[in-house]
Amino acid sequence: MHDPSREPEDIQAAAASSLRPITQLEMALRFLKLGAIGFGGGVAVIALMEQECVQRRQCVETEEFLHGVGLGQILGPFAVNTAFFIGYRLFGLAGALLAQVAFLAPSVLLVIGLSWLYFSFNQIPSLQGALGGLAPVVIALILSAAWSMGRKSVQSPISIALLVAGVLGSIARINPVWILAIAGSIGYFLKIGRPRSRSQSAHGLLPLPLALPGLPPTLSTTLPTTSTLSAVGLVPLALIFFKVGLVFFGGGFVLIPVLHQQLVTQLGWLTAREFIDGVAISQLTPGPMAVLATFTGYRLAGIPGALAATVALFLPATLLMWGISHFYERLRHVTAVKDFLAGVNPAVVGLILAAAIALAPSSLHWERPLSFGLCAIALLLLTRFKWHPAFVLAIGALTGTLASTWI
Repeated sequence: MHDPSREPEDIQAAAASSLRPITQLEMALRFLKLGAIGFGGGVAVIALMEQECVQRRQCVETEEFLHGVGLGQILGPFAVNTAFFIGYRLFGLAGALLAQVAFLAPSVLLVIGLSWLYFSFNQIPSLQGALGGLAPVVIALILSAAWSMGRKSVQSPISIALLVAGVLGSIARINPVWILAIAGSIGYFLKIGRPRSRSQSAHGLLPLPLALPGLPPTLSTTLPTTSTLSAVGLVPLALIFFKVGLVFFGGGFVLIPVLHQQLVTQLGWLTAREFIDGVAISQLTPGPMAVLATFTGYRLAGIPGALAATVALFLPATLLMWGISHFYERLRHVTAVKDFLAGVNPAVVGLILAAAIALAPSSLHWERPLSFGLCAIALLLLTRFKWHPAFVLAIGALTGTLASTWI
């Protein structure tokens, strides 16, 4: 049994004595492989990590791995945070950064390549048809995510009321910080998170007002050019995504409502259609939904903007995980945080549903009924038959290409 008074370095040394040695290069190659094959979302990637790091390589203890997964869910994408945690336990801060970069590199590079293709050739009819077929599938993906999360977090009359409040508040354009702060306060005072397990209260989001002084409310919708870069600037771009990263709890589709509100509604950096296509592109990669920041950064400032937006979004979680990885033995089972997030969870599901409602008009058209049929089929495949999102997106792209006039 670990002594809480011992320094984390001592605990790490004691635990490492029973583990198989691994070099930094071997660790980096394993996380590079995980980043390249980790389709299926955070939970699926965590399963791959457990197989690779605990069962096969035995470089991390099971208990430590579970600690990393649990604590990694506090802020940002927890699969990325878990990679940081494992790297830190093995090789300190240098190992943590190496593991994180290796894990994210395949997805970031793929998004940059797909973004270049999208913004360079999206006027080609065949590509336009494919994107037209992807848009209804993205709506289905968002709805399926809300369904999956709602089944875990919406289980009482109070949580149903919080979900409805989240939907109505978002439609009424109430600042999400007020919606979720009130929902979290209700959860804290009513202690609705006490009966729940730690894994079920891991998704939440506490968005803050992200408008920067002096930043214009709307920007040109032309393709990335030097004038666009000078109008926005890398620093304001990075600050926007850094502030999103500061309030990004849980990862996955919970990021969509805040990014849609900021990038489409408030700043006009993306059109509604571009946002939908960006979500689709991010789903075609094995990485987290957060690589949508890479797509947006490329849209505004090319490769420098893509890298700046990506680093800025992950930086807050990286700094927090640095502290958590060092002191994680002392940061277990904080019940007050669990209660607060238990109130936030159903409101977040409401915000996600509201995001689907806001995006639907640009994706589903009454004069093209096939778009509704494609959305319904995709939702059935995702929720009933548990198909992988990549296969469902491929069906949407193929359908859009073959029947572009009907979608």
